[in-house]
Amino acid sequence: MSKNQPTPKWLTIVGIGEDGLAGLGDEAKRRIADAEFIFGGKRHLALVASFAKGKPRPWPIPFDAGMADVLALAGRNVCVLASGDPFFHGVGATLARKVQPREMHVMPAPSAISLAAARLGWALQDIETISLHGHPIDLIRPLLQPNARILALTSDGDAPAAIARLLTALDFGASRLTVLEALGGPKETLRAARADAFDLENINPLNVLAIELDSNPQARILPLTSGRADHLFEHDGQITKREIRAVTLSALAPRRGELLWDIGAGSGSIGIEWMLAHSSLRTIAIEADTARAARIGHNALACGVPGLVVIEGTAPKALAGLETPDAIFIGGGGSDAGVLNAAIKALRSGGRLVANAVTLEMEALLLAQHTKRGGDLIRINISRASPVGSMQAWRPAMPVTQWSWVKP
Repeated sequence: MSKNQPTPKWLTIVGIGEDGLAGLGDEAKRRIADAEFIFGGKRHLALVASFAKGKPRPWPIPFDAGMADVLALAGRNVCVLASGDPFFHGVGATLARKVQPREMHVMPAPSAISLAAARLGWALQDIETISLHGHPIDLIRPLLQPNARILALTSDGDAPAAIARLLTALDFGASRLTVLEALGGPKETLRAARADAFDLENINPLNVLAIELDSNPQARILPLTSGRADHLFEHDGQITKREIRAVTLSALAPRRGELLWDIGAGSGSIGIEWMLAHSSLRTIAIEADTARAARIGHNALACGVPGLVVIEGTAPKALAGLETPDAIFIGGGGSDAGVLNAAIKALRSGGRLVANAVTLEMEALLLAQHTKRGGDLIRINISRASPVGSMQAWRPAMPVTQWSWVKP
């Protein structure tokens, strides 16, 4: 084919709702009818069976995110059926990683989230949306803010009750939950209940959960800024305190899609707050102590970042084979032989390294690296007011020396 000729649009992606044929336009029907092969879930294929002439190809179980069966038919007339908007947590986004946009013709339908907002009269730009389909419900924790509204895609009919139990345990029991089932179809239903009195049964697996949050003063709320309160993390004393943590996160300067190594992670607070800054951020926490490694995983779950990866082992040996980081924090064990040099070597060009020292031995290493490589060196002193008899006085915490550096 000449470079000047357009690439044929061999792949059609059609969004289809619960109303089936009634919700499809003439062009969508024509493209489905003309396709040689039609991919989709069994439910989707059944909705178009009356007029589709091509060979139906149900999605394999387990689902193949590599789209091998679709790609094997490149150049043929292929149609893929998707729920609602194919590019909102849908198969369209998966296909777009493998197929160029110029090869696709996409005909979206309203997403379940759009339909839910329309039924409730909620402005989409003013609410939080999240997909919990195939994901832990703990991902919702960072969104639990006073008076917020959330629309959540769920995995099945059991998820709304599980989310209600989670909200109740976190002191959001007064929240109003609305389950919107089979949106856009003849079996569409809306039912509501309080989280702490949730008694809805026989919920359709195809549902969206709408949450109007109401909390009491004891509710576990994760603030939207770094330097969150220490009591939000379980720890045995090995934790970067909130004020130092805020300065450290500022120096690490997380950017969309980046990976952090948190070496000597302790409670995991740095890596957790790194991930809380944006849903695209990832952390690998390296911790030698077995109990602390387990505690990091628990803290990550409790803070709504269950994707944090914990590596139990001692640096630098435990660093071997890990994915190249965009940023590294060294909080514990930095003075051990080879740790700092291994971190510097592993960091990508343009990556950031931040190391904190409270011991003279670690401080000496940081001073030497600053002399050799440059970067920023600061001393952080924090004092807290505490009682002295019937009065108050300042009690200084151990000073922290921080070296931050960008690798050339």
